[in-house]
Amino acid sequence: MTVFLIPNLRKENAVPTARRAVKKLRACGARVLMPAAVRGCMEEPVEFLEDAEAFGQCDVIVTVGGDGTILHAARRSLGYQKPLLGVNIGRVGFLATVEADELEKLERLVRGEYSHDRRSLLAVSVSGRNCFRQTALNDVVISKAGSFQTIDVEVFCDDIPVSRYMGDGVVIATPTGSTAYSLSAGGPVLDAHIAGIVVTPICAHSLHSPPMVFSAQRRLRVTVDAPAGGRALLSCDGRDPETISHQDTVTVSLSEQFISLICFNEADQFEAIDKKLRGR
Repeated sequence: MTVFLIPNLRKENAVPTARRAVKKLRACGARVLMPAAVRGCMEEPVEFLEDAEAFGQCDVIVTVGGDGTILHAARRSLGYQKPLLGVNIGRVGFLATVEADELEKLERLVRGEYSHDRRSLLAVSVSGRNCFRQTALNDVVISKAGSFQTIDVEVFCDDIPVSRYMGDGVVIATPTGSTAYSLSAGGPVLDAHIAGIVVTPICAHSLHSPPMVFSAQRRLRVTVDAPAGGRALLSCDGRDPETISHQDTVTVSLSEQFISLICFNEADQFEAIDKKLRGR
């Protein structure tokens, strides 16, 4: 097995954890690739390659960091369809299957004792004054641009208006992302095996703005009206936001593409919720 190991060097314990992971993987007979950018940080004998070459050669991708590290690797490797495994050294890490003190699970990875957990992606397009397309594994967040203003958000499902409210914005999430910002905003936790989309208002100035869950076949359209012709921001998976205006239309649907996360237990998602949300 060939493993592409990607550590997030901005995390304090990334380098020592990556070194331990390399030793474990090599002891099991795995070939280990790492990004050329981390060459100066590693002492263990590994192969350093540019990302495109490593994505093409590897069988699996292992990240060392938090959920943001997994999301970043998922976006960069999307065209290669390689499964991902996250080693969590962050705070919560819902997407990560392995904690830093559980590196023995890498032995199961090399032996092939795992399954693929297929996760849906969102396809996002913006048309109007601003035009661009993106994808998201967790969520699309449309939010106000200023600290002291609110925005009016209207949501259409298959061109039928279903909700309108004033507030700080809206989170449109996959089942994977239902445990992220959407949950913090009061949204439900969805089983990651459900093919659906959850829409959760952010601080809506209304008593009648509940989260809504839509089926995988639905196409959502969102328009935004900011005070005095102001602007709003759109961010996919926490990336740097793009500016949108009241003249723009945001369309969101499930993408034909998907990401495969490596899991060792069919209930990995619920174990993470139990341990990390309930503090067990």
